[in-house]
Amino acid sequence: MRILLASPRGFCAGVNMAIATLEEALRHFPPPIHVYHEIVHNRWVVARFSDRGVIFVDDLDQVPPGATLLYSAHGVSPEIRRRAQELRLRTVDATCPLVTKVHREVRRFSEQGFTVLLVGHAGHDEIVGTMGEAPHAIRLVENEQQAETVEVPDPQRVAYSTQTTLSVDDAERIVSRLRRRFPALQGPARDDICYATQNRQEAVRVLAAETDLFLVVGSQNSSNSRRLAEIAAAAGIPAYLVDGPDDLHDAWFHAEQTVGITAGASAPESLVQGCVGYLRERFDAVVEERVLRVENVHFALPGELRSTRETAAEA
Repeated sequence: MRILLASPRGFCAGVNMAIATLEEALRHFPPPIHVYHEIVHNRWVVARFSDRGVIFVDDLDQVPPGATLLYSAHGVSPEIRRRAQELRLRTVDATCPLVTKVHREVRRFSEQGFTVLLVGHAGHDEIVGTMGEAPHAIRLVENEQQAETVEVPDPQRVAYSTQTTLSVDDAERIVSRLRRRFPALQGPARDDICYATQNRQEAVRVLAAETDLFLVVGSQNSSNSRRLAEIAAAAGIPAYLVDGPDDLHDAWFHAEQTVGITAGASAPESLVQGCVGYLRERFDAVVEERVLRVENVHFALPGELRSTRETAAEA
């Protein structure tokens, strides 16, 4: 068996920053630390922090007044920030800067009187937070069919933004339909789909042409991980989205296969290596790492924690 191990894979800069932020909050603030929604969409990461006393909540009523609350990498709406202030919560913002960029775009377009067509998946934490920036001005567009039917008050003042974790191909098709319907459509100066999402999707497209089966390490509620599995399946090969080696089944594999492996942007590398170890042990697999892009993006910790660290260092 051959394993083609995609690179880049796994944690992106936004996930690294969010996890480091929660680690720092655990060091500097009294327990318990509360997090609004999952810190990132990976059940192993969430379970590890839960075991250390972190409390994940979906409603601010679950957070006692005056407690510490961390916003997840997916961002929150202005209403959540307002309510947190009312409850006198100490807040730490671990929102990915690329998500923050989308929030700023939506606000700017809506303040200029545009209807914003937000391309993304209903119910996803990122979409819920972004729509909260201007609920009166935003229309959610989930697919090409909705792109053909969405209505706006003024076709001359229409803009779009996208969820950061979409399939690049799907987003391009939807936006193309919107442009045909609304020739005056405006968009962001730079693509909203994050660099890590694009790089991981590109790697799967390239490697799927050389593989018989693809494994994507990531949780079922991870949008970017699901897109990777869909891209591999679209190449006509079996594709499995797995949380880790415990989800693998011998019946999927045979010794002569070439197996592609990647990981979504919120999946730990330890789970990837667990899958590699499984195939090495059972099928004597040989690993070849394929580097398609080199990522050197880093995001600083939120200002709330930088100032805390500086104060501690001075003491």
